[in-house]
Amino acid sequence: MTAIADEKRKTGAEDVVWDLTPLYDGVEDPAIQRDLAAVQEAAQGFTTAHRGAIARYDAPTLRAVIEEKVAIEDKIYRLLAFAMLNFTTDSANPQFGMLMQAVMEAKSKVDQALVFFELEWNAVPEDAARNLIADPALRDYAHHLEAQRRYEPHQLPEDQEKLILDKDVTGIQAWERFFGQFTSALRYEVDGKQLTQSEVLTQQFAADRAVRQASHAAITRTLKDNLMPLGYIINVVAADKATDDRLRGYQSWIASRNMSNKAPDAVVEALINTVTSNYEVVARHYRLKRALLGLDELTEYDRYAPLPTKDSDQFYTWEQAREIVLNAFYAFNDEMGDAAKRFFDENWIHAAPGDNKRGGAYAHPVTVSAHPYVFMNYNGKPRDVMTLAHELGHGVHMLLSGKGGILYDLSTPLTTAETASTFAEMLVFHDLLSRETDAEVKLSMLAQKIEDSFSTIFRQVAMNRFEDALHRARREKGELGTEQINALWMGTQRAMYGDSVNLTDDYGVWWSYIPHFISTPGYVYAYAFGELLVLALYNIYQREGESFVPKYVAALTAGNSDYPDVIMREVGVDLNDPNFWQEGIDALAELVTEEEALAREVYPEKF
Repeated sequence: MTAIADEKRKTGAEDVVWDLTPLYDGVEDPAIQRDLAAVQEAAQGFTTAHRGAIARYDAPTLRAVIEEKVAIEDKIYRLLAFAMLNFTTDSANPQFGMLMQAVMEAKSKVDQALVFFELEWNAVPEDAARNLIADPALRDYAHHLEAQRRYEPHQLPEDQEKLILDKDVTGIQAWERFFGQFTSALRYEVDGKQLTQSEVLTQQFAADRAVRQASHAAITRTLKDNLMPLGYIINVVAADKATDDRLRGYQSWIASRNMSNKAPDAVVEALINTVTSNYEVVARHYRLKRALLGLDELTEYDRYAPLPTKDSDQFYTWEQAREIVLNAFYAFNDEMGDAAKRFFDENWIHAAPGDNKRGGAYAHPVTVSAHPYVFMNYNGKPRDVMTLAHELGHGVHMLLSGKGGILYDLSTPLTTAETASTFAEMLVFHDLLSRETDAEVKLSMLAQKIEDSFSTIFRQVAMNRFEDALHRARREKGELGTEQINALWMGTQRAMYGDSVNLTDDYGVWWSYIPHFISTPGYVYAYAFGELLVLALYNIYQREGESFVPKYVAALTAGNSDYPDVIMREVGVDLNDPNFWQEGIDALAELVTEEEALAREVYPEKF
């Protein structure tokens, strides 16, 4: 793809905003208040009708009760999605903030009313529960009911569960909301201009080292100026999690996340150990990059520098990105292509940058009675094209897993939730690479793909190691000062790069803007899980060709209807084999070997 010369660098995504009217007509839609009242009333009615009776129901009656509960959850999920989708596009809008709070408070009341169901279901004697799960009347909910019983050892009495749900609205959820609003409102001054977080982070990928250095300094300066509130927030979140884990009897800070991910502790430990023992793969790439850039040393603001090739400042319009992504999806499978196309045609994407728009990207499933939405900040960079592919992968996965109309099949565990998104990136990358004939451009593309994989595998595991150190220290030592947190961050990040990148002390504060640590502690290893899984899946695809496609689509359609290891077994992957993760690392190492050989071919004078 040829770079586009455009002084204003308009992407065409400036007006790409989603249409939320399938949910509500706007924040002042009177249906919102009616639904807020109705859903809380329905939840209370559900409690009145069924509390104390779950153990007495036969399978057909229990199915009817579950579907009554699902209808309530469907309505509150629609409300929550509408509020959250609006809020992330402009967190400074007071109407969006007030609606978000109102819905969160309503959801807390709904959750409190419904919490008895899981408690009573998990109290059903094992033999009776097994017979109910095996009954054809409950076939659609069998896995959900069986998986729910895993939580029985960690549940509290109903009055305590309700109290926690009630306090979370003004406790941990309030801190999560404040962090989002606070970081979205931060501005970073570069050359006299006030940039948003998305804008200033984009400059870390600039070809001009001076631009990268200036944006790095701006980020560091702004984060340092705000370390007091950011440090306090992460301490509160860590303390709240420690309390919750203690009350529920979880033996480690990560145990509840592993259970939610349906990933046994031993599987996660094998993943982490495999990745951390292969940090040398990272160092190999960055030593090569240092030579190609002609620098005496690489610093943290050089990690994402493009190689100095003819397309080092590549730029893609929104229409080009759309064409690239859809071509790759359709080349793999028409059903996936058609599903992805709907996001563009039916305005399910919000790509336009905004002053108070949250940074990053996500896909949100909403619920089975609606459809997913994709959120991103599109700036025309090659990385943005891959982000679009990634989030559309999520979106297609959500559409497919919702086809059966079963709510609980829709939200896959975080580990396998990253499968479709990362596979979609792989499809786009290989489609682009196969069309490219210029060796210099191929090298640039290969280097970028390797760095994307590093970010997904090694960087996320290094961040997991930071979280591990943070949560352990918070529990052992009490509240941590920001200098202590900085030291934990630097220790885990320097371990990954070794001698290949000089991480300066300024980088010590960069933990403070990462939202996953606040909103979903323990999340980050799921990216590595998904990426390594996809490397294996893509290798199988290359071996099997077309026969792989229907098995893969079936795995996506299965959603959360079974355990990940069961679903993946159908496509030829054994997630319980501790050696499985090394296969993915070896595949990535082969890419680095290919990169090294190509670099010596294209730039022999540099070696």
